[in-house]
Formats: sequence, C-alpha cells, structure tokens
Amino acid sequence: MTIDAAEELSIGQSRNVDLVVYGSTPGGVVCAVRAAREGLQVELISPNQHPGGMISNGLSTMDTLYNGSRSPLYDEFRESIYDYYRKKYGTDSPQFAATNPGYPKTRYEANVAELLFKQLLEREPNINVSMNWIPEQVDREKRLVQSVTFRHRQLKETKTLFAPYWVDCSYEADLSALARVPYRVGREARSEFQEPHAGITYVRERDWPPADGNDRKWQLARDLELVRYDKWYELIPGASTGEADGAVQAYNMRAIITRDPGNRVPIPKPTNYQSEMFTEFGFGDPDKPGLSMPNQKFGLNHPKLVGRQTPYVEGDWQARIEVINQHVDATLGLLYYRQHDPAVPEIIREGWLAYGLPKDEFPDNAHMPYEIYARETRRIKGRQVFTEHDAQLHPELDRAPIHTDSIGATEWFLDSHACTPRRVADSEQEGKVMMKNETFPGQISYKTLLPEELDNLLVPVCLSSSHVGWGTIRLEPTWMTVCEAAALAIVQANEKDIQPANIDVDQLVRQLADRRFLITFFNDIEDHPQADWYPAVQYLGTQGYFGTYNARPTEAMTAPLAKSWLRRLKAHLREPTFSPSQAAQEVLKAERIDGAEISSKAFIDMLSEILDQHPDRKSNVESVFLELAISPEKTLSRGDAARLIYALSNPSEE
Repeated sequence: MTIDAAEELSIGQSRNVDLVVYGSTPGGVVCAVRAAREGLQVELISPNQHPGGMISNGLSTMDTLYNGSRSPLYDEFRESIYDYYRKKYGTDSPQFAATNPGYPKTRYEANVAELLFKQLLEREPNINVSMNWIPEQVDREKRLVQSVTFRHRQLKETKTLFAPYWVDCSYEADLSALARVPYRVGREARSEFQEPHAGITYVRERDWPPADGNDRKWQLARDLELVRYDKWYELIPGASTGEADGAVQAYNMRAIITRDPGNRVPIPKPTNYQSEMFTEFGFGDPDKPGLSMPNQKFGLNHPKLVGRQTPYVEGDWQARIEVINQHVDATLGLLYYRQHDPAVPEIIREGWLAYGLPKDEFPDNAHMPYEIYARETRRIKGRQVFTEHDAQLHPELDRAPIHTDSIGATEWFLDSHACTPRRVADSEQEGKVMMKNETFPGQISYKTLLPEELDNLLVPVCLSSSHVGWGTIRLEPTWMTVCEAAALAIVQANEKDIQPANIDVDQLVRQLADRRFLITFFNDIEDHPQADWYPAVQYLGTQGYFGTYNARPTEAMTAPLAKSWLRRLKAHLREPTFSPSQAAQEVLKAERIDGAEISSKAFIDMLSEILDQHPDRKSNVESVFLELAISPEKTLSRGDAARLIYALSNPSEE
C-alpha cells in the first residue's frame, strides 16, 4: 500500500488504475484488498482521514446474530481482533475475555480496529490509498463512468482518476449521485412494494411472550440458530398510515467512555450547554453505561437527535459537519448533565463522574469519533430491489424467497430507528420498526448492486433496497461480505474484458460458494465451513434445492427427495432462468414424505440418465464419483448428493 501525501499532488494530476473504490468503510477496505490480492491495481479514495468507517468510530461490536464464517476477509479481520488481544494481553486476560470469543458480537476498541484495517491495507502493494478526498465531477459517457475528479477537503487540490471499473463503498453514495445514478431517500409508501411496515409507522412494545406467539411463523423464527431477543413490537393500526415520507432513521455519535483513571479525560462542558435539553434522555445507569469492550471502555448508543439527521443525506460536507457537531455537543452535553446537574440524583452523578473520554481514542479529534453513525442515507435504484418480503417467509416455503444470483445472506432483524419525534398514545417515536422474532435470513441479489443505467459501477453499500428492507442489510458484517463479492465480480469482468453488468453471474455465485462465502443461511452449517459439502450446499441453496433453513447434509438421502432434486437438476439444465422459489416448493413437499434411503449407485444411475442428454455438461458420472471419493455401494448422504449435483451441473470448460 502507498498513501498519497496531498502536498505532493499538483492540481489536475491524473492517473490510470484498474479499479477505483470510493469509501474506506469496512466494506471499502475489503473490496480494495480482495481486488488487489487478485492482481488489480486499486485506488482506494476516502472522504475521511481514518480508514474503517464505523468499526473504527465507536461501533464497538460486530452487529451480527450469526457466529459462523461469512466471507474470507470478514473472517480474517474478525480473527485478527482476537489475535491482537490474545498476543498483547494473553489468552487468560480480561482484555481477551472482553472481546467475546465464541460469541457473534465480537467486541473491540476503535483504535485497535483502525490499526488492524491499516495493517490489512499495508500488506497490499497493489493498493494506493488517498485519504480526505471527495468526488467533485464525474465524466460519464452513456452507460460508463470514464473518469472522476476528486478534491481534497482541506487543501483544495484536485486529481482525476481514469479507470474501467468503479465501486462506491461510501456510506453516502456521493460518487453514485454525481454519476447521475437514480436513488431513494426516506421511506416509500406501503403501496409501492406492499410492505406492511413501510411509510409512516407507529409501534408499541408488547408483553413478552405475546399471547399469539405460537403460530408456525413464530416457531420457525425462534428455531433459527441465531441470537434471539425476547422482544416483540406491534404496529398501531390507524396511526400507521403507510404514507411515504422523506425522513431517514436517526443518527448518533457512537462515543466511547472509560473509567480507567490512567486513560481518562474529563467530560468538557459543551458551548451553549442548556440542561433542559437533556431531561428527556433520563439519568441512565452508570453501572451499565453502554456496550462493554476491552480495557474498561464502553460504547454509547445515545443520544439520538431524532429529526436532525435528514439534512446530512444530501448536504455538502459543510452541512454534514454541522449535523455532526450538533450530535457531538448533544453527546457531551448528556454526559455532562448526568455528571453535574442537580436534577440528577447525587448517587447517579457520582457514578457517572467515574467516566471520561479515553485518551487513546480519537486523540486528534478531542477524543470523539471522526464519523457520525449515518444509519441510512441514499439507496440507489438498482435492477432489483431488496424489500421487506426478502426477509420474510415465502408464502409456500419455510424460508425467505430464493435468488439464483445471491452474493450474501442477511440475518439481522428488519429494523429502523425512529425517523421523526412524533408519538401517538403509547407508541415509540414515529418510524421506529423492530421486527425481532419476525425476520428471516434473506439472500441479496447481485442485481441490487447494479445501477439501472450504468454498467461499470457497483454500489454494494448503498445498494438497491426499500427503507424497510434496508434494516437487515445495513450492518458491517453484511456489507463486508457483499463488498468482497463485488470485488470478485470486478475481477471476473477484468479477466473477460467486459462490464460488471455483463458478467456470468452463475460463475460468480459458484466462485463465492467455492471460497465459502455465506450466500445461503442454514441452521446447521455454522460449525462446518471447511466441510467438503459446504460449497455445494451454499450454491444449491440459491438454486431451489432447499425449502427450509435446515440443510441436513449428514443425513441420508431419501428416494422422494432424490427424485425431486434430480427433477430440479433436469429443469435447471434445460432452463437456467427457472424460479428457484417455485422449485423449492416441490422440494419441500418431497422432504415431508417418508421414504427409503438410497445408495450412491442408485443415484448414479438416475444422474447418468439426465446428464447423457446434455453433452455440454460434465457427464462422466463415474469419474466424478471417484474424484469426490464417494463409495457407490454406501447409502448416499444429502451432503454428497449436493456435491455430485454441484459438480455435474457445472458447465464444461471450453
């Protein structure tokens, strides 16, 4: 990695590279690193001075409900967190224990996360990193971005980059907007995608467990091998009109505090402090001030200035800085209020006085995060839209709708923080949606990354989704997976000298499966990422071979299910554009039929009959059996059946 020194740049300097990645978010970093490792010359441009996005800016935790592998670079980065604390403090240290090893929600310090992102970049000689630059002008010719001129935020110098491929991994999608990519801001009406939770909504929390929480959907949700929350919210009828609205969900600073006396800076009194501004936020609990992390630090997720966030979305950087400063003042003001205001009980004030800002976090920014948690900004209009329905049960399946071009899986619950401060009766603030125990893991279509009328730009962060659908996508582990997949799409395009919009998506999905990306969620695969059946199960999960969230790869294949899978294979070979969700309905029916176990030999015979009609496919069934080390005489497992179909359905190399 090399880092541009702005002082060395001349106005109008230009450079040619293979790929430009805009945004040093966690997704932007892994996108650049993956492309560089595959041999591309990459320019990583960031509007900020520090890499790592929110993971380096106080998020403090991996927001995921899933503890398994997701994608190579996400897994590598997550493991590097554990390695850092293990090596520096020891396996038996409180610091290592505070990272939550073995639990989905890995914890870390912001400065450590930034260090690890920098190290990830520094190991790649094919990456040039330019910090503090923003796009100023896009030269677009018909369906292609030709070049982009960037301006330094402080020095007012410019440089122009030319590249055949572009990826916008920023939180704000500024490059996409300058390229005239259509986008959405705010909330669609309920009628646009027929989403029950769209538009203006009011919810209230119900008692746990809800009295009607024992139906099929409820049981399937509670059976998911994910972190489950004992919470339940309901829409308030009448008040929830579903009308469209331009407000996005609330932001806040993910500030960090510490009670380590040797690393503590007193909370300053903000300019124009007015105590009455903070009474609505309450006194808090100094014994549980926020998310815990190593070295006696805690991450805050409040206050949220509901209603002050929307000007950030399409504002220039000066307007955005004003929004950021309002949130900084509010965060410091709330802490100061809890430590000093007479309205706060003395014992609580004393508890809060033990905390200060950490000296070793954000030292060049008065120990406050560099970036605001902009949970939602623009969302591009792509060639497919991820909606609430993509994270709900398909009406005829025991899983969400299936996409043959899935490049990543969602698992977080559909949620939105409040969008406006309005309330009715016993409601939460307007716009809040928390669909815990109502959300199901979904699949993200590659087409959601593709703008409608641009062929060489991918947008894997502000991808194409509805406001409600956005709730299950907007997490860093999901973005890191999708952004790494986007890099591999660019690599394929470069190898074939075509545009990312025109790649062989099936080839991409197979490559992701082979590299053990999580592109299909199952309940029973988390501990087996290196199993020989894992790539096959992942791929077939995008093709309609499973009607539930249970892959059951080690169980015996039954005759009814074998016949159903082979009918699906036959249809797939005949017409690759089949509906996978429709196909999975037949599979689900077969899974519910008791049937005799079948041998590998019987499966061979059925496979041969199908594949003999397709000379363009690998039809040497016997050799594939030998290659996969499957004994013809033994009972066939579902995992081995998946391996066979995966291998034999792959188009022959030309």
